[in-house]
Amino acid sequence: MFRFLFAGAMLSLMAAIAGAAPKNVVFLVADDLGRQVGCYGDSVAKTPNIDALAASGTRFVNAFASVASCSPSRATMLTGMPTHMNGQYGLAHATHNAHSFRNVKGLPALLAPAGYRSGVVGKLHVQPKNPVSVAEKARKFIQDAAGKPFFLHVGYTDPHRTAKGFGNDNKYPATVPNAKFDPAKLPVPYHLPDQPEVRQDLAEYYQSVARMDHGIGLMMKVLEETKTLDDTLIVFVSDNGIPFPGAKTTLYDAGIHLPLIVKKPGQKAGVVSDAMVSFTDLVPTVLDWAGIAKPAVLPGRSLLPILEQPKSSGWDEVYASHQFHEITMYYPMRAVRTRTHKLILNLAHELEYPSASDLWESPTWQGVLKRNDAMMGQRPTKDFLHRPKVELYDVVADANELKNRADEPGMKAVREELMKKLTDWRAKTNDPWRIKDRHE
Repeated sequence: MFRFLFAGAMLSLMAAIAGAAPKNVVFLVADDLGRQVGCYGDSVAKTPNIDALAASGTRFVNAFASVASCSPSRATMLTGMPTHMNGQYGLAHATHNAHSFRNVKGLPALLAPAGYRSGVVGKLHVQPKNPVSVAEKARKFIQDAAGKPFFLHVGYTDPHRTAKGFGNDNKYPATVPNAKFDPAKLPVPYHLPDQPEVRQDLAEYYQSVARMDHGIGLMMKVLEETKTLDDTLIVFVSDNGIPFPGAKTTLYDAGIHLPLIVKKPGQKAGVVSDAMVSFTDLVPTVLDWAGIAKPAVLPGRSLLPILEQPKSSGWDEVYASHQFHEITMYYPMRAVRTRTHKLILNLAHELEYPSASDLWESPTWQGVLKRNDAMMGQRPTKDFLHRPKVELYDVVADANELKNRADEPGMKAVREELMKKLTDWRAKTNDPWRIKDRHE
């Protein structure tokens, strides 16, 4: 009798599982977007679709990229490992030719045993022409999934710089908004000089952000129309800070303190979380959602248990790592940030800080060079280009990270504590640059 009851229960369970809705995942990844988003307090930005997503899910106000460079950052999102651990030391495309280690598994490989169909629409460094084509390609992918669970990475090219500014002069379908911004009314970030060409550069950037936001709206509409919205975990994130000197490619907050919005079906809406989270936490989050055990080697944690908690204990520090952007841009750095302090270790501090080609060619940086500006916004230009081995900032009293306190006697205990945290993390994540420490 028991055998028949057990068999019947198993059949019922299998039928329930077979009839369960697939647990889909969509990553919406902006390119070079800082916190110039309405729901993150920017009163100038026109981002109604991102703001609506935040209002329906969880907005993390202390979210940090593990690195502020395009390909490496995307690799951390897809592998759950800092860039020095997964091997994606720099950009993947063209002559830069960086790629992750062969034994590293990304989300598509980790999800495949559970029957997931994975796809990339847009940029991993492949660029569809506009947000409309991105949405249509995504629609086809979702329709082709035909009821199977899917993981879809949607990479936007905006607001990355193009060969001509921010691509605002390109021809887009009439449905794509062409928002304009008055340069005179824009806030100038602390790390940039308040000059006419900088303001015009920022106006072009904000216009590109508005176009990207339209793409987010199109994607949400696709999920609604394909009737997959209620079965899909949505993650909106950016790879690194704004494409201006002092942000992108740096480990200052302007480069790595970024938007992160997560929406789980059925969750409490409009949550604002103060947890300090890293983009290396995204892979564990997706695996948790899919019911797949996290590989022990991954340093991150799932965000699902704290998704509806405005305040979370035990989420109080993040780490960052950088080696290259372009292949000519060698400047390895490691960093640890807590709620009160940040320590940056410049492993090749004798070198002048290199500039990404798109930043070098920008009107903003060319203006700095032409005028021979002593100050780059609130930071001396020489301090930006020539850095000490250790930088230590009180991010409460000095949110813009302008006063290095590493050598102050009163900060010795803080420096030692953070250096130990960083040393332990580098060992845990098998940092290849530790061999440099042993030879110096």
